[in-house]
Amino acid sequence: MQTTELIPGLPEELGHECLTRLYYSTHRVASRVCRRWQDMLQSRDFYNDRKQSGRTHKPACLVQALPVQTRVDETKPAGPPVYGVSVFDPVSGSWDRVDPVPKYPHGLPPFCQVTACEGKLVLMGGWDPASYQPVRDVFVYEFTTQRWTRGKDMPETRSFFAAGEFNGRVFVAGGHDQNKNALKSARVYDVRENEWSELPGMSQERDECEGFVSGSEFWVVSGYGTDSQGGFVGCAEVYEIGSGQWRRVEDAWRAGQCPRSCVGVGKDGKLFCWGDCDSRVRVGTSAVELGPWALVSGSAYQGGAQGSFLVEGQNGKLRNVEAPDEFSGFVQSGCCVEI
Repeated sequence: MQTTELIPGLPEELGHECLTRLYYSTHRVASRVCRRWQDMLQSRDFYNDRKQSGRTHKPACLVQALPVQTRVDETKPAGPPVYGVSVFDPVSGSWDRVDPVPKYPHGLPPFCQVTACEGKLVLMGGWDPASYQPVRDVFVYEFTTQRWTRGKDMPETRSFFAAGEFNGRVFVAGGHDQNKNALKSARVYDVRENEWSELPGMSQERDECEGFVSGSEFWVVSGYGTDSQGGFVGCAEVYEIGSGQWRRVEDAWRAGQCPRSCVGVGKDGKLFCWGDCDSRVRVGTSAVELGPWALVSGSAYQGGAQGSFLVEGQNGKLRNVEAPDEFSGFVQSGCCVEI
Protein backbone atom coordinates (compact mmCIF):
# COMPACT_ATOMS: atom_id res chain seq x y z
CA MET A 1 0.00 0.00 0.00
CA GLN A 2 1.38 3.39 -0.99
CA THR A 3 0.00 6.71 0.18
CA THR A 4 1.25 10.28 0.22
CA GLU A 5 -0.69 11.11 3.39
CA LEU A 6 0.04 9.67 6.79
CA ILE A 7 -3.68 9.06 7.30
CA PRO A 8 -5.90 9.72 4.25
CA GLY A 9 -8.35 12.55 4.80
CA LEU A 10 -6.49 14.06 7.77
CA PRO A 11 -4.08 17.02 7.78
CA GLU A 12 -0.43 16.03 8.17
CA GLU A 13 -0.23 17.38 11.74
CA LEU A 14 -3.27 15.39 12.89
CA GLY A 15 -1.96 12.23 11.25
CA HIS A 16 1.34 12.62 13.04
CA GLU A 17 -0.47 13.31 16.31
CA CYS A 18 -2.49 10.11 15.95
CA LEU A 19 0.59 7.98 15.35
CA THR A 20 2.45 9.40 18.35
CA ARG A 21 -0.41 8.14 20.52
CA LEU A 22 -0.03 4.52 19.45
CA TYR A 23 0.96 2.17 22.26
CA TYR A 24 4.48 0.88 21.71
CA SER A 25 3.38 -2.77 21.42
CA THR A 26 1.40 -1.86 18.27
CA HIS A 27 4.37 -0.27 16.47
CA ARG A 28 5.45 -3.51 14.82
CA VAL A 29 2.06 -3.98 13.15
CA ALA A 30 1.68 -0.26 12.36
CA SER A 31 5.07 -0.19 10.62
CA ARG A 32 3.72 -2.68 8.07
CA VAL A 33 0.92 -0.37 6.91
CA CYS A 34 3.15 1.45 4.44
CA ARG A 35 6.79 2.41 3.94
CA ARG A 36 6.19 5.94 5.18
CA TRP A 37 4.77 4.72 8.48
CA GLN A 38 7.67 2.32 8.86
CA ASP A 39 10.28 5.02 8.25
CA MET A 40 8.60 7.42 10.65
CA LEU A 41 7.99 4.93 13.47
CA GLN A 42 11.66 3.92 13.39
CA SER A 43 13.04 7.44 13.15
CA ARG A 44 14.84 9.28 15.92
CA ASP A 45 12.62 12.36 15.37
CA PHE A 46 9.47 10.31 16.02
CA TYR A 47 10.97 8.97 19.24
CA ASN A 48 11.91 12.48 20.36
CA ASP A 49 8.41 13.78 19.53
CA ARG A 50 6.84 11.04 21.67
CA LYS A 51 9.26 11.74 24.48
CA GLN A 52 8.73 15.50 24.46
CA SER A 53 4.95 15.09 24.40
CA GLY A 54 5.04 12.64 27.32
CA ARG A 55 3.68 9.73 25.28
CA THR A 56 6.51 7.28 25.80
CA HIS A 57 6.17 4.30 28.13
CA LYS A 58 8.71 3.16 30.69
CA PRO A 59 8.73 -0.61 31.12
CA ALA A 60 11.44 -2.44 33.03
CA CYS A 61 13.61 -4.83 30.99
CA LEU A 62 15.04 -7.52 33.24
CA VAL A 63 17.74 -10.15 32.70
CA GLN A 64 15.80 -12.87 34.48
CA ALA A 65 16.22 -16.59 35.04
CA LEU A 66 13.83 -18.63 32.93
CA PRO A 67 11.84 -21.64 34.16
CA VAL A 68 13.96 -24.79 33.88
CA GLN A 69 13.11 -28.46 33.90
CA THR A 70 13.77 -30.31 37.13
CA ARG A 71 15.37 -33.69 37.63
CA VAL A 72 13.33 -36.83 38.10
CA ASP A 73 13.06 -36.22 41.84
CA GLU A 74 11.69 -32.69 41.03
CA THR A 75 13.85 -31.12 43.71
CA LYS A 76 16.86 -29.92 41.72
CA PRO A 77 17.07 -28.08 38.39
CA ALA A 78 18.35 -30.07 35.42
CA GLY A 79 21.11 -27.56 34.68
CA PRO A 80 22.52 -24.10 35.41
CA PRO A 81 20.22 -21.06 35.25
CA VAL A 82 19.16 -19.90 31.79
CA TYR A 83 18.41 -16.20 31.29
CA GLY A 84 16.10 -14.21 29.04
CA VAL A 85 14.83 -10.62 28.85
CA SER A 86 11.54 -10.09 30.69
CA VAL A 87 9.51 -6.90 30.25
CA PHE A 88 7.29 -5.51 33.02
CA ASP A 89 4.88 -2.64 32.30
CA PRO A 90 4.15 -0.80 35.59
CA VAL A 91 1.05 0.88 34.11
CA SER A 92 -0.81 -2.25 33.06
CA GLY A 93 0.99 -4.63 35.41
CA SER A 94 1.59 -6.97 32.47
CA TRP A 95 4.61 -9.19 31.86
CA ASP A 96 6.12 -10.22 28.54
CA ARG A 97 9.33 -11.71 27.21
CA VAL A 98 11.60 -10.55 24.40
CA ASP A 99 12.50 -13.07 21.70
CA PRO A 100 15.94 -14.69 22.24
CA VAL A 101 19.07 -13.24 20.68
CA PRO A 102 19.56 -15.29 17.47
CA LYS A 103 23.16 -16.15 18.41
CA TYR A 104 21.98 -17.44 21.80
CA PRO A 105 18.59 -19.12 21.18
CA HIS A 106 18.77 -21.13 24.40
CA GLY A 107 19.62 -18.34 26.83
CA LEU A 108 21.49 -15.06 27.19
CA PRO A 109 25.15 -14.87 28.16
CA PRO A 110 25.19 -14.97 31.98
CA PHE A 111 26.31 -11.69 33.59
CA CYS A 112 25.64 -9.69 30.42
CA GLN A 113 24.96 -5.97 30.86
CA VAL A 114 21.83 -4.18 29.60
CA THR A 115 21.21 -0.48 29.07
CA ALA A 116 18.60 1.59 27.26
CA CYS A 117 19.23 3.95 24.36
CA GLU A 118 16.58 6.06 22.63
CA GLY A 119 13.86 3.44 23.02
CA LYS A 120 16.14 0.50 22.27
CA LEU A 121 17.68 -2.16 24.50
CA VAL A 122 21.45 -2.60 24.30
CA LEU A 123 22.93 -5.89 25.54
CA MET A 124 26.66 -6.45 25.77
CA GLY A 125 29.29 -8.73 27.23
CA GLY A 126 28.78 -11.62 29.61
CA TRP A 127 29.88 -15.24 29.36
CA ASP A 128 29.09 -17.71 26.61
CA PRO A 129 26.29 -19.88 28.07
CA ALA A 130 27.89 -23.07 26.70
CA SER A 131 31.61 -22.57 27.38
CA TYR A 132 31.41 -19.89 30.12
CA GLN A 133 34.15 -18.00 28.30
CA PRO A 134 33.76 -14.18 28.27
CA VAL A 135 32.37 -12.66 25.07
CA ARG A 136 32.59 -9.21 23.45
CA ASP A 137 29.17 -9.36 21.78
CA VAL A 138 26.92 -6.32 21.41
CA PHE A 139 23.25 -6.64 20.41
CA VAL A 140 20.58 -3.97 20.00
CA TYR A 141 16.85 -4.74 20.32
CA GLU A 142 14.44 -2.48 18.42
CA PHE A 143 10.98 -2.58 19.99
CA THR A 144 9.32 -1.21 16.85
CA THR A 145 10.40 -4.18 14.72
CA GLN A 146 10.83 -6.54 17.71
CA ARG A 147 14.16 -7.70 16.30
CA TRP A 148 17.76 -7.97 17.48
CA THR A 149 20.61 -6.58 15.37
CA ARG A 150 24.30 -7.20 15.84
CA GLY A 151 26.40 -4.25 17.02
CA LYS A 152 30.14 -3.77 16.82
CA ASP A 153 31.96 -6.00 19.30
CA MET A 154 33.43 -4.50 22.45
CA PRO A 155 37.11 -3.62 21.86
CA GLU A 156 38.25 -5.96 24.62
CA THR A 157 36.86 -8.68 26.84
CA ARG A 158 35.24 -7.10 29.88
CA SER A 159 32.97 -8.68 32.52
CA PHE A 160 31.18 -7.27 35.59
CA PHE A 161 31.63 -3.70 34.37
CA ALA A 162 29.67 -0.50 34.94
CA ALA A 163 27.46 0.87 32.15
CA GLY A 164 25.19 3.85 31.56
CA GLU A 165 23.66 5.73 28.62
CA PHE A 166 23.59 9.42 27.70
CA ASN A 167 22.40 11.00 24.46
CA GLY A 168 22.72 7.92 22.27
CA ARG A 169 26.02 6.72 23.73
CA VAL A 170 26.67 3.88 26.17
CA PHE A 171 29.55 4.43 28.62
CA VAL A 172 31.34 1.42 30.13
CA ALA A 173 34.12 1.30 32.71
CA GLY A 174 35.87 -1.11 35.05
CA GLY A 175 35.10 -4.81 35.38
CA HIS A 176 37.72 -7.46 34.70
CA ASP A 177 39.40 -8.99 31.64
CA GLN A 178 39.60 -12.63 30.50
CA ASN A 179 42.34 -13.27 33.07
CA LYS A 180 40.21 -11.77 35.86
CA ASN A 181 42.46 -8.76 36.22
CA ALA A 182 40.44 -5.77 37.42
CA LEU A 183 40.26 -2.85 34.97
CA LYS A 184 40.30 0.91 35.30
CA SER A 185 39.87 1.58 31.59
CA ALA A 186 36.71 3.05 30.05
CA ARG A 187 35.04 3.12 26.62
CA VAL A 188 32.00 4.67 24.97
CA TYR A 189 29.76 3.06 22.34
CA ASP A 190 27.89 5.31 19.91
CA VAL A 191 24.76 3.29 19.16
CA ARG A 192 23.72 5.28 16.08
CA GLU A 193 27.19 5.22 14.52
CA ASN A 194 27.94 1.68 15.76
CA GLU A 195 31.42 2.75 16.83
CA TRP A 196 33.54 2.44 19.99
CA SER A 197 35.89 5.13 21.32
CA GLU A 198 38.40 5.14 24.15
CA LEU A 199 37.93 7.34 27.23
CA PRO A 200 40.46 8.40 29.87
CA GLY A 201 40.97 5.74 32.51
CA MET A 202 39.76 5.95 36.11
CA SER A 203 42.13 6.50 39.01
CA GLN A 204 41.94 2.86 40.15
CA GLU A 205 40.77 -0.62 39.18
CA ARG A 206 37.10 -1.35 39.83
CA ASP A 207 35.81 -4.89 39.39
CA GLU A 208 32.10 -5.62 40.06
CA CYS A 209 31.31 -1.91 40.09
CA GLU A 210 27.91 -0.39 39.32
CA GLY A 211 27.21 2.34 36.78
CA PHE A 212 24.45 4.84 36.14
CA VAL A 213 24.00 8.25 34.53
CA SER A 214 22.74 11.24 36.52
CA GLY A 215 22.26 14.40 34.50
CA SER A 216 25.34 14.55 32.28
CA GLU A 217 27.53 12.51 34.63
CA PHE A 218 28.44 8.83 34.38
CA TRP A 219 28.91 7.38 37.87
CA VAL A 220 31.00 4.28 38.60
CA VAL A 221 30.34 3.11 42.14
CA SER A 222 32.63 1.02 44.36
CA GLY A 223 34.31 -2.12 43.00
CA TYR A 224 37.66 -3.62 44.01
CA GLY A 225 41.16 -4.14 42.61
CA THR A 226 42.84 -7.31 41.38
CA ASP A 227 44.69 -7.84 44.64
CA SER A 228 41.69 -7.19 46.91
CA GLN A 229 39.07 -9.66 45.68
CA GLY A 230 35.69 -8.82 47.21
CA GLY A 231 37.08 -5.85 49.14
CA PHE A 232 34.54 -3.33 47.88
CA VAL A 233 35.68 0.26 48.33
CA GLY A 234 33.51 3.11 49.53
CA CYS A 235 34.50 5.67 46.90
CA ALA A 236 33.08 6.30 43.43
CA GLU A 237 34.34 7.99 40.28
CA VAL A 238 32.31 10.34 38.10
CA TYR A 239 32.96 11.00 34.43
CA GLU A 240 31.80 14.49 33.50
CA ILE A 241 30.61 13.98 29.94
CA GLY A 242 30.86 17.64 29.02
CA SER A 243 34.46 18.14 30.14
CA GLY A 244 35.65 14.57 29.48
CA GLN A 245 37.25 14.40 32.94
CA TRP A 246 36.93 12.04 35.89
CA ARG A 247 36.53 13.17 39.47
CA ARG A 248 36.68 11.06 42.61
CA VAL A 249 33.95 11.02 45.28
CA GLU A 250 34.99 9.67 48.67
CA ASP A 251 32.59 7.87 51.05
CA ALA A 252 29.90 7.60 48.38
CA TRP A 253 29.08 3.98 49.25
CA ARG A 254 29.31 1.64 52.21
CA ALA A 255 32.74 -0.02 52.06
CA GLY A 256 32.54 -3.82 51.88
CA GLN A 257 29.06 -3.85 50.30
CA CYS A 258 28.57 -5.08 46.73
CA PRO A 259 26.85 -2.37 44.63
CA ARG A 260 25.77 -4.53 41.70
CA SER A 261 22.19 -3.75 40.57
CA CYS A 262 21.13 -2.20 43.87
CA VAL A 263 22.41 1.41 43.85
CA GLY A 264 19.76 4.08 44.30
CA VAL A 265 19.98 7.88 44.35
CA GLY A 266 18.01 9.68 47.03
CA LYS A 267 16.39 13.12 46.78
CA ASP A 268 19.41 14.52 48.59
CA GLY A 269 21.65 13.20 45.82
CA LYS A 270 23.30 10.64 48.10
CA LEU A 271 23.62 6.97 47.13
CA PHE A 272 21.83 4.21 49.01
CA CYS A 273 21.31 0.46 48.70
CA TRP A 274 17.83 -0.75 47.69
CA GLY A 275 18.50 -3.95 49.63
CA ASP A 276 18.32 -1.95 52.86
CA CYS A 277 14.82 -0.61 52.22
CA ASP A 278 12.92 -3.77 53.21
CA SER A 279 13.82 -7.18 54.66
CA ARG A 280 11.88 -8.91 51.86
CA VAL A 281 14.48 -7.89 49.25
CA ARG A 282 17.61 -8.09 51.38
CA VAL A 283 19.31 -10.84 49.33
CA GLY A 284 20.01 -10.77 45.58
CA THR A 285 18.57 -7.29 45.25
CA SER A 286 18.00 -5.78 41.84
CA ALA A 287 16.28 -2.45 41.24
CA VAL A 288 15.14 -0.58 38.13
CA GLU A 289 13.96 3.00 38.52
CA LEU A 290 10.86 3.81 36.46
CA GLY A 291 10.31 7.54 36.90
CA PRO A 292 8.75 8.13 40.33
CA TRP A 293 8.62 4.40 40.98
CA ALA A 294 11.19 1.63 41.20
CA LEU A 295 10.75 -2.08 40.56
CA VAL A 296 12.72 -3.89 43.26
CA SER A 297 13.33 -7.63 43.22
CA GLY A 298 15.00 -9.88 45.74
CA SER A 299 14.61 -12.48 48.47
CA ALA A 300 14.33 -12.36 52.25
CA TYR A 301 17.13 -14.92 52.68
CA GLN A 302 19.57 -16.96 50.62
CA GLY A 303 17.60 -19.49 48.60
CA GLY A 304 14.29 -17.83 49.43
CA ALA A 305 11.47 -17.16 47.00
CA GLN A 306 12.02 -14.24 44.64
CA GLY A 307 9.64 -11.32 45.08
CA SER A 308 9.02 -8.21 42.98
CA PHE A 309 7.73 -4.93 44.37
CA LEU A 310 6.96 -1.39 43.29
CA VAL A 311 8.11 1.36 45.62
CA GLU A 312 7.76 5.11 45.41
CA GLY A 313 10.91 6.87 46.60
CA GLN A 314 13.68 5.61 48.85
CA ASN A 315 11.49 5.37 51.95
CA GLY A 316 8.20 4.37 50.34
CA LYS A 317 6.23 1.25 51.18
CA LEU A 318 6.84 -1.77 48.98
CA ARG A 319 3.76 -2.83 47.03
CA ASN A 320 3.72 -6.45 45.92
CA VAL A 321 3.75 -7.06 42.16
CA GLU A 322 1.90 -10.13 40.97
CA ALA A 323 4.07 -12.13 38.57
CA PRO A 324 3.10 -15.33 36.73
CA ASP A 325 5.23 -18.34 37.60
CA GLU A 326 7.29 -18.00 34.41
CA PHE A 327 8.33 -14.49 35.53
CA SER A 328 9.25 -15.36 39.12
CA GLY A 329 12.91 -16.24 38.51
CA PHE A 330 15.98 -14.51 39.90
CA VAL A 331 16.62 -11.06 38.40
CA GLN A 332 20.29 -10.61 37.58
CA SER A 333 20.03 -6.97 36.40
CA GLY A 334 17.80 -4.63 34.43
CA CYS A 335 17.12 -1.18 33.08
CA CYS A 336 14.26 1.14 32.21
CA VAL A 337 13.61 1.55 28.47
CA GLU A 338 11.64 4.66 27.50
CA ILE A 339 9.77 3.46 24.41
